[in-house]
Amino acid sequence: MSSRIEILNAGGYRSDGRRQYELRTISIDLSPQGSGADGSASLMHGLTQVNVCVFGPREAKMRSQTYHDRANVNIEVAIAAFSASERRKRGRGDKRILELSQTLKSTFEPVIQTTLYPRSQIDIYIQVLQQDGGLLQACINATTLALANAGIPLYDFVCAVTGGVHSTSPLLDLTLLEENDLPNVTVAVMPRSGKVTVVSMETRLHVDRFEEIFRLAGEASKVIHVEMKKAVRDRTEQLVASMQSVGRPPTGVDVGDEY
Repeated sequence: MSSRIEILNAGGYRSDGRRQYELRTISIDLSPQGSGADGSASLMHGLTQVNVCVFGPREAKMRSQTYHDRANVNIEVAIAAFSASERRKRGRGDKRILELSQTLKSTFEPVIQTTLYPRSQIDIYIQVLQQDGGLLQACINATTLALANAGIPLYDFVCAVTGGVHSTSPLLDLTLLEENDLPNVTVAVMPRSGKVTVVSMETRLHVDRFEEIFRLAGEASKVIHVEMKKAVRDRTEQLVASMQSVGRPPTGVDVGDEY
């Protein structure tokens, strides 16, 4: 497949200065994002930015969406019109949004321990603020973090990464420019168990290349897993420290003097 742009130069560098297997910078913010949300996460993979808010478990709004033995997982995706260079407003009925929502729902329903919350509902709202490749991987990783931040039990983290092939050279964590020009696949795995939860491919990829990309994506997801665990641990330590500080007297003040 001939490329219209220089995806990978003779020196082994990509258009954004990364090596073949080098991942983009990951930025994670687990501070509260939405009003009243039980958990939230803001994640950036390079220039791709996604915000996720989780509400619940809470009482289901409709009886038809109530299951007696488990919680119902509801996922809604909204893509900002300014998130891409092509300013296009996508409604809830947009085919792309519906496909993305359904993929995310099928990804997280088996991962969330829904049987602990029968007759309840977990609502996950995903807002895409900026797109520069790896949209599905960013949504998956951000949703995992938001669920963990909300204290909802998971069987494992779900970590995703996108891979592609330029000529015979595999690449990881593609930008939008690379995604538009290369056959690619998004792989999501549960690092602790090694189970694969998502394999999404919207382009044709030769079977001889698929195995290598699949293996590399699995290894890269372990690197992302380390960053995600660190972010959750740091946030937990902040919350514990703030809880312990409540009720403590200011430094240098004798509590007995107040009574």
